[in-house]
Amino acid sequence: MPPRRTSPKGYEKARCLRRIPTEAEKILWTHLRAHRFFGIGFRRQHAIGPYVVDFCSPRNKMVIELDGGQHSFQAGYDNARTEYLREKGYSVLRFWNNEVMTNLDGVLYVIAEMITPSHPSPNPQT
Repeated sequence: MPPRRTSPKGYEKARCLRRIPTEAEKILWTHLRAHRFFGIGFRRQHAIGPYVVDFCSPRNKMVIELDGGQHSFQAGYDNARTEYLREKGYSVLRFWNNEVMTNLDGVLYVIAEMITPSHPSPNPQT
């Protein structure tokens, strides 16, 4: 039997994080999973370089991060992480966990605005 391949550290961390989602992640994932949101594919706890992001649409180059209270103490880390992701071509949306819990429709609206192409208004009737 060939030796088992080991995953890079980021993939192991992502696998572990998928097992213990926050309540906000569970709620948002019910709307993003299985191409339910405008037919767009999202991944949960996805490794990008040295970072693991909460939600990612690789095809649309979009990352969604949900932040809890601990993020108020790690602004420098979060800024460096966001900069890295933007350098890789990703747009990054950040929401507080309590936003998902108390204003899910608003969160989904912001995501939809970011991810769906704008449609030009129809030509006026002549």
